Amino acid sequence: MAGLFSDDLVEALRRAAASLLDRWGLPAETEVRLLTISENATFRADPPGEADPVILRVHRPGYHTRAEIEAELAWIADLRARAVVDIPRPLDTVDGGHLAGFELGGETRYVVAFEFMQGDEPSMEDDLTGGFRELGAISARLHAHARTWQRPAGFVRKTWDFSTTLGDSPHWGAWRAGMGLTPDGTTILARAVNELERRLAAYGTAADRFGLIHADLRLANLLIDDTGRIGVIDFDDCGFGWFMYDFAAAVSFFEHEPAIPALQAAWVEGYRSVAPLAPEDEAMLPSFVMLRRILLTAWLASHAETPTAQELGTGYTDGSVALAEQFLAEQSLSERS
Repeated sequence: MAGLFSDDLVEALRRAAASLLDRWGLPAETEVRLLTISENATFRADPPGEADPVILRVHRPGYHTRAEIEAELAWIADLRARAVVDIPRPLDTVDGGHLAGFELGGETRYVVAFEFMQGDEPSMEDDLTGGFRELGAISARLHAHARTWQRPAGFVRKTWDFSTTLGDSPHWGAWRAGMGLTPDGTTILARAVNELERRLAAYGTAADRFGLIHADLRLANLLIDDTGRIGVIDFDDCGFGWFMYDFAAAVSFFEHEPAIPALQAAWVEGYRSVAPLAPEDEAMLPSFVMLRRILLTAWLASHAETPTAQELGTGYTDGSVALAEQFLAEQSLSERS
């Protein structure tokens, strides 16, 4: 493992997280091992004996403030209290707080603990249609809650609008820095970005279209247990964005697959089983898929040290250019018809 998340750094993070076990009443002999690395480093803590595992999320410095993390946990708490969706419970520290932390290299890294949730990530090898139907219903319930929830004072999360995704103030870096992006590819993506800006401006950010969303409902953040229950994890990117963006996030990293239209239809069907969905909203779904694809192209470039970026490499950028060409052709055809 290279770059920001070197093997030495991961081991330092693991040891630091292990040093905080007593903050959640876990014994010192609890085994702590790495699960995943993305924005954050996530570890599984297995206490000795029959005690349930605990998930420790070590936050990357410079991404979320303490207030933003507290806001995420506040939304999770209310979603759990109202049984909106199955989410792992954040665990309080022994002193009743929500966060612990440690200093490493002159930076503070916050740590949050969650109960362990049984289940496996959905596999692309399986038929995902039924799961996307349920995910559409889950999304509708999340959106309905977000539209009516009275957020606590001081609630602050990032905004995912055009400016902060593909515009001048991108949270995940500039799309023009895409790994292996050629001049011709840059021209094509620029045309797609301009078209997206135009469409999103026309669509607008009215309260029925734009609000608090999970923003990362991809397969890696879903857990299906033996009963078929879908649990939702990792609200780390939750913030203010377009509600329909949640479908685009669900097809992250496989936006090019031929199954996408069927999965979109299933998601829409599931959504409408819970709440209305206007034709104008449904019509925007391909635009949000394109936005997310270009956004992830930027993410891979700005997170080149992550296993995901190293695995996908320049091939993902090439695929983004191909999808952008297809997107532009379909928009042109739609306008002529």
